[in-house]
Amino acid sequence: MCGCISKRRPRKMSEQSLSFKRLNRRQWLVGAGAAALGLALFGLSPRANAEVRPLDAPRVAGTVGERYDGYAVTRGTVTPDITALVDKVNAERKALYAERAKTQGVSILDIGKIYAAEIIKSAPAGTWFLSESGQWAQK
Repeated sequence: MCGCISKRRPRKMSEQSLSFKRLNRRQWLVGAGAAALGLALFGLSPRANAEVRPLDAPRVAGTVGERYDGYAVTRGTVTPDITALVDKVNAERKALYAERAKTQGVSILDIGKIYAAEIIKSAPAGTWFLSESGQWAQK
């Protein structure tokens, strides 16, 4: 037999291939969680552009910003109503992040950072974002 034809049998799926499939499944679950965050916390729907989400007005006004870890934060002097709204949203987010972190086997901070990326995408123009280094940037 010439050297141009391999004598090896087809390999069974290796453990490396299996771990790759698990990684893709995990990524899919995290992505699905991010979508759920948008639906649950921001009231997104197919007609999201027509809806007003609770934090949109304070975000555009600059009194509420978003942090790198997936939580909202007040900026400057705000009314007690805005503070209560931010506290409520953050409590809901924390519960969701904790649930996702437990099912994924990662830290709450890691989940929060993943959700923060989705929040940045869906936030209205004019929203302020606080980076991990403490710098503010406006969308």
